[in-house]
Amino acid sequence: MTREHAATLIGERFGDAQVEGEHPLVVTLPVGGWVSFAQFAKDTLGCRFFAFSTAVDWKEQGLEVVARVDNLDDRVAVLMKTRLGAGVSECPSLTPVYRGADWMERECYDLFGIRFDGHPDLRRILLSDDWEGHPLLKSYAVDTPHPPYR
Repeated sequence: MTREHAATLIGERFGDAQVEGEHPLVVTLPVGGWVSFAQFAKDTLGCRFFAFSTAVDWKEQGLEVVARVDNLDDRVAVLMKTRLGAGVSECPSLTPVYRGADWMERECYDLFGIRFDGHPDLRRILLSDDWEGHPLLKSYAVDTPHPPYR
């Protein structure tokens, strides 16, 4: 599998996806195609290694979820992106496809407030249960009082 062949397969299967870049291939998808593309990347492109998942708060444009998967044998990397939109904080979970997404999705929930539908154990992972808000959101006030570390 080459990057060019992977880009061709993505274009044929996901016509609504925007594919750019060389390494990694950057694929921007609608939220509805998030899980189906992840399954396609694993089964068809051979991207069995889940490298990471995170999010970006673009303020007025909303949240964006980003995940990278790799085909380590053929050295093909795919950076998946989906924009949730302004005021939306729900995204389908990738844990049914990649078990490695579990704790990274919990981190995004904890720090950005993104609810991953279908996640088996969505709860805080870094901050205490009594923490209010999600500190990596641009709307989070820097001077928000919080309990001291124990």
